Amino acid sequence: MTHLAVVGAGAWGTALAVRLAERNRVVLWARDFTRAAAIARARGNDLYLPGVRLPETVSVTADPAAAIESAQAVLLVVPVQHLRAVVKRFAAFWPAALPAVICAKGIEAGTLRLPSEILAEVLPAAPPAVLTGPSFAHEVARGQPAALVLAAQAPPLREVLRTLLAMDRVRLYASLDLIGTQLGGAAKNVIAIAAGVVEGAGFGENARAALITRGLAELSRLILAEGGRGETASGLAGLGDLILTCTGAASRNHSLGVALGRGERLQAILAARRGVTEGVATAPALVARARQRGIELPIAEAVADLLAGRALPSELAERLLSRPPREE
Repeated sequence: MTHLAVVGAGAWGTALAVRLAERNRVVLWARDFTRAAAIARARGNDLYLPGVRLPETVSVTADPAAAIESAQAVLLVVPVQHLRAVVKRFAAFWPAALPAVICAKGIEAGTLRLPSEILAEVLPAAPPAVLTGPSFAHEVARGQPAALVLAAQAPPLREVLRTLLAMDRVRLYASLDLIGTQLGGAAKNVIAIAAGVVEGAGFGENARAALITRGLAELSRLILAEGGRGETASGLAGLGDLILTCTGAASRNHSLGVALGRGERLQAILAARRGVTEGVATAPALVARARQRGIELPIAEAVADLLAGRALPSELAERLLSRPPREE
């Protein structure tokens, strides 16, 4: 039986561990020994994924060395803002050829790095890959059908990982666009906040459809400017994830936008939440990174201003509609 390691015991990390354990031995790494012991004792993670049980082929640890010992691939499922610190805890134990599969979505604040760029600095010898696409953890954990994208630049690595990460009722599509798939995962969270604001403020379905469509155009421009592939924006890592996050009731970014649109304060919304809402930190980082490439992202810029208190939700639609006319 093959051995996989899942680093990060949140909802998505737990869901992946549960599903991958149907065919593999899986070690799930939690951030501290108290948390790891609680998950192991309960044989579940009711804090983030209530009602889902861990198979016997899943073990839980907080020891980095034990987590990746003899692993054939490691899935990194921690928030992007904590990815660098977590990976540094593993660096001393990481075999040079051990693949690192990025399952986090966002851009690092301050450095403006994508997850693969963080890995290149901390684990330069580790072959990087990205697992992304439209995927609510609770649905995947319960075996509901889904389709995801597995991106890696080297064809042999893609094929090895597609075999290792195969899950029943989850179709894996291969891609070589490491950059584009990560940008899709980052940008969709920001656009989903805007879509939620439109809904919460009562601007209507027409406005939401227009915003999602123009958000996709922004993503396409950025992917091409970064050297990614245009078709990535219209695939699962772009349009697919965008639709789910902008319309799904379980989307943390969309629900945060809805609350903002209704007039709730950002800090109060975040204080009442357990999970991380990645779009909050990603919005200003995405805008800054795009500006370095000379790319305008009007929707992302409006979200960044809203989150920073420089704009009101009521101004969002007017601000976007008042831009100079242009061809689509």
